[in-house]
Amino acid sequence: MNDSNESDESDKSDRSDENGGLIPKHGGYKRMRSYHTALAVYDATVVFCDRFIERRSRTHDQMVQAARSGVRNIEEGSEASASSKKTELKLTNVARASLTELMGDFQDFLRQRGLPVWDKDSPQAREVRRRLASDKSDGSDLSDMIKQAPPEVAANTMLCLINQAS
Repeated sequence: MNDSNESDESDKSDRSDENGGLIPKHGGYKRMRSYHTALAVYDATVVFCDRFIERRSRTHDQMVQAARSGVRNIEEGSEASASSKKTELKLTNVARASLTELMGDFQDFLRQRGLPVWDKDSPQAREVRRRLASDKSDGSDLSDMIKQAPPEVAANTMLCLINQAS
């Protein structure tokens, strides 16, 4: 009789439950706004780099990889959250660091070409944030804009997106 009770208790402790049992829910990154924004950053960075950065250059590769790292580390951190909050935080910080590195590359792009960085309260930056905050926006409309925008608008839009993802 004791064996069955012990078995029932053991089974309960091995399962995830809604109330934060031993193994909490994890992997919810697809519902996170930061994930969708980071994914839009990745997609738009590929478009931006293909348009404005020599494809065979190290900068092109590093910018795309930093954007990719931002997305993948959000995913991995979310999945790891069930077994290790420490790992989740570490991977989330790696994602943030990758996006910060990418931000520096876009700032360098603007500086090296003598183009201004928009102030966060400029009408242009506010418009980018407004479009991103729209419930209907997944960032793809801004990514599409990168395909047509002049360099100053494209790079500053990317800075706005990265700030929102971070």
